[in-house]
Order: sequence, then structure tokens, then C-alpha cells
Amino acid sequence: MDFMQQLLAANQGRLADLGWYKGLIDGLDGPMTQAAFTRFKEAHGYRARPFPGPLTLEVLWGAGAKAAPVPVAIGNVPAWLTEARTLLGTRETPGSANNPAIMEWARNLDQWYPSDDVPWCGLFVAHCMAVGAPDEPQAFNRLGARNWLEYGVECGVDLGAVAIFWRTHKTKSWNGHVAIVTGQSKTAVRVVGGNQSDNVTETWISRDRLLGCRGPKGWKGVPAVMAHTGALSVNEA
Repeated sequence: MDFMQQLLAANQGRLADLGWYKGLIDGLDGPMTQAAFTRFKEAHGYRARPFPGPLTLEVLWGAGAKAAPVPVAIGNVPAWLTEARTLLGTRETPGSANNPAIMEWARNLDQWYPSDDVPWCGLFVAHCMAVGAPDEPQAFNRLGARNWLEYGVECGVDLGAVAIFWRTHKTKSWNGHVAIVTGQSKTAVRVVGGNQSDNVTETWISRDRLLGCRGPKGWKGVPAVMAHTGALSVNEA
């Protein structure tokens, strides 16, 4: 690690201690580091830009540096669903390039992930749950959507539940999809998820495809309810 990386790693560590940064302390500048600086500067009355100037650094290392608000549920909306919604519109990069935000989720999770043309619905959920429920283990292959049936404990189709769906075939294929519940009707489940038409979107998926729902241990969700309008998703790859 060269001097500039050491300096950035020190700043990442300080931001992490204050709760603004959730990634690895590695001295590498990425979207999460930039977002942490932006939010820190906003909270301290400075122009919201993704890099620190001398005044920002003076405040960051001073006794008056403010801690970040602790992620909490807002009403019945758990912290991981709030994180998921902030990422709506995140899209994989066509061709050989990769969206650095998606790649950084993997790096911060210490998760092998070669490129964003590999299905990333599981990676998206892993990131959101690590932010909102950091104490719940993810001790399985998180890139495999159906493997999320091993996460936490079984729950209902609750607001914020991790919903696992079959794709291609219910029993004769390993293909699946995983996303976070935002609503349900008698015939469909509404979710926010990654890799939905190569994007983070909110969409409806047929209830017939639902394999199960999971949540962190000790979490008490409430049933998700929403009137079903619009078409069902046919593209989670």
C-alpha cells in the first residue's frame, strides 16, 4: 500500500468509526468511499462532493465530528429495504466494462465476483442485508439465488422479507431469483431486486414462482399489502 492509499485507508477507518463508511479499509477509492465523504460533508454543512478538502479533513479528525445516524427501521420498513430503495436505477454496464458500484458490493463482502454480466440478484440482496442486518450470517453461496433459502429464518411474505423464486423450472433447474418484498396481492409479490432487466427495479413476480421467504433471526415483520397493477416480470437475468 503506497502513501496515498495509506492516507485514504486512515480516512476510511475514521469514517467507519463514525458510522459513515461500511466498506473495507483498503485505501481504494470507490463509490462507497465517495458516498461516505459526500454524506459526511453534507452533515457538517459543507458542499456535498465525493472527496475531502482540508476543511473536511480537519472536521473529520476533530473532536466535533458527528456520527452517522444508525440505520434503523422507519415505521415498518426495515433498514435493508431502505438501502435497497436508495439503489433503484443501478444498472450493469454493457460489454466488457463493469459498474464499479456493483463490483464494490462484492469487494466489501469479500465475495468472489468476476464481472457484472454474471447474475447479481444475490449480490444485491447480500449487500442490502449486510448494511441493514449486519449481525445475521450469510454462510452460503450468496450468488446462488436459491441458496438464500438457507438465510436466517423462515417468515411470511412480509415487508422487507427476502423472497426466493424459481426461474426456468421449479424442480428441474437450479436457476432462481432473489429480491426484497415491498408488497403482495393474491396472485403476485412485489419486490425490489437487482438484475431485473439488468437493473435494480421494483416489479411484480407471479406468486406461483415463490419458493419461500426468509428474514434475520429475531426480526418481526408485518405482512406486505399492495394492490396489484402492471405487468409481471419475465426477465430476472
